[in-house]
Amino acid sequence: MTKILLLSDTHGHIDDKILKYAAQADEIWHAGDIGSLEVTDKLQAIKPLKAVYGNIDNHIIQKEFPLNNRFFCEQVDVLITHIGGYPPKYNERTRNEIRQNPPKLFICGHSHILKVMRDKKLDVLHMNPGACGKHGFHQIRTMLRFEIDGADIKNLEVIELGKRG
Repeated sequence: MTKILLLSDTHGHIDDKILKYAAQADEIWHAGDIGSLEVTDKLQAIKPLKAVYGNIDNHIIQKEFPLNNRFFCEQVDVLITHIGGYPPKYNERTRNEIRQNPPKLFICGHSHILKVMRDKKLDVLHMNPGACGKHGFHQIRTMLRFEIDGADIKNLEVIELGKRG
């Protein structure tokens, strides 16, 4: 069993609340708009990190992390990208890959809107953890925590970190 902390849209912000939850995970996944390598350095110092760059991330972050990250966690095929859309309205860049070779778990950030939904047609679970940084229009800073046990994704929790301001 692997405990995952999923976050996105830090926009350069990292604090003790985020780090507390990071320490409780087995792996940390960041869905882009990192904002500063200080964020990923602090996360990587605690637990293994998988991340992608987002549309605000500079060339330094883009050299460190890919645009798309596809991998297996136990028996779950995972695809993470920053801007990907959501079922069934995937964006142009991700649509063909998802339709031709659907992952079991599709993760993106960008919208700052926490959303978890299933694409019943393709049997894909979509997750967007919202935003845990302080920059953007979201009111409450959020992350997701869940477990992967073999082929099962379970025990999903929404973590609220308080108001953005």
